[in-house]
Amino acid sequence: MQAPVVHLSLPFFDDAHRELGSRLSDWMAGQSVDESDDRLACRRWVRLLGDAGWLRYCVPAEFGGALERLDSRALVILRETLAFHSPLADFAFAMQGLGSGAITLAGSAAQRQQYLGPVARGEKIAAFALSEAGAGSDVGAMASIARFEGPQGSEARQVVLEGSKTWISNGGIADYYCVFARTGPDPGTRGITAFIVDADAPGLDASEQIAVMAPHPLATLHFRQCRVAASAQLGPLNGGFKLALQTLDIFRASVAGAALGMARRALHEAVTYARQRPMFGQRLADFQLTQAKLGDMAALLDAAALLTYRAAWLRDCVGTATPEQAQAYSAQAAMAKMTATENAQRIIDMALQMHGGLGVRVGTKVESLYRDIRALRIYEGATEVQQLIIGKSVLKQAGTRPATHPST
Repeated sequence: MQAPVVHLSLPFFDDAHRELGSRLSDWMAGQSVDESDDRLACRRWVRLLGDAGWLRYCVPAEFGGALERLDSRALVILRETLAFHSPLADFAFAMQGLGSGAITLAGSAAQRQQYLGPVARGEKIAAFALSEAGAGSDVGAMASIARFEGPQGSEARQVVLEGSKTWISNGGIADYYCVFARTGPDPGTRGITAFIVDADAPGLDASEQIAVMAPHPLATLHFRQCRVAASAQLGPLNGGFKLALQTLDIFRASVAGAALGMARRALHEAVTYARQRPMFGQRLADFQLTQAKLGDMAALLDAAALLTYRAAWLRDCVGTATPEQAQAYSAQAAMAKMTATENAQRIIDMALQMHGGLGVRVGTKVESLYRDIRALRIYEGATEVQQLIIGKSVLKQAGTRPATHPST
């Protein structure tokens, strides 16, 4: 089965993006991975995606990537296509990007050289460790700490990490983690710094796995006198919060892309089932109520796609160099993420309902999609967080415009 590529004719994309989508669709149609063990399957997908060159789109060309810089439209297309076929394959791809994104943005030359090439080749599995049990969306409540030991500038200087991180994707299978910890006394989001922590670092325990309704590798990380070299610091001291936001912003539109892929698959499954399901001497597809539902699903899908592609285009073609551009992109990426994940949930629910009893049978595609999509409405910024981002942007824009009054 091949993912549909008609949407790539939209003006947000150029010929290179269209070719990319078609090529990946062809490649995914020929892949088969046993996903009964999510951890083994993720390792397998990383290796396959790396060997085939798809992970090269997660890093810049200077370090083995496919393009000069990270391209939001390429990431959206790749994730949408992967998610159409296998949400777990999409997860494996996305975490390589998210787990290396902070290194791409702020890593030293040595850090980029050490980690980005292996990520692009599928030789190292990456992870992004920000969330804590008491600090999910509220990053400012972070309790993990990092303290420096040894003379400043000395090769013997080390960082000692204490605390825990939870809901960490690729936890327990990653080769390294981008970890955020408090390094200063300032409250809230100030005084947070990022560090690269290899999986074999002494004092790191990633054995506590978390089982979720749509299986994929998750774990709680415990840092007990976890020691790394001072050179593991990623980006400026106390600049971790800004770096985390910048990393998440790059990939937020691609989360929407993954939701689009799942929604497209649900619509495909619904259309296929409706056309072949006999009912009262007709086919399910012959009933007007069925056609109306399919119409709703298609409209919801296209509305989400337009917002997603616009956000990706904005970052690629307009940029985020100025505060105004960065704010505009953040708001539109939030709109895309919110709308795509919420609409995909509705589309998949309608597809499941159309399948009747078969829709809730474990092992059917719509049943697994129903579980897969639910997490996307939470991770990398829950819907409510996206609403806040959008609302604050609307208020700020309104405050910069001259007051207007309706004519009487």
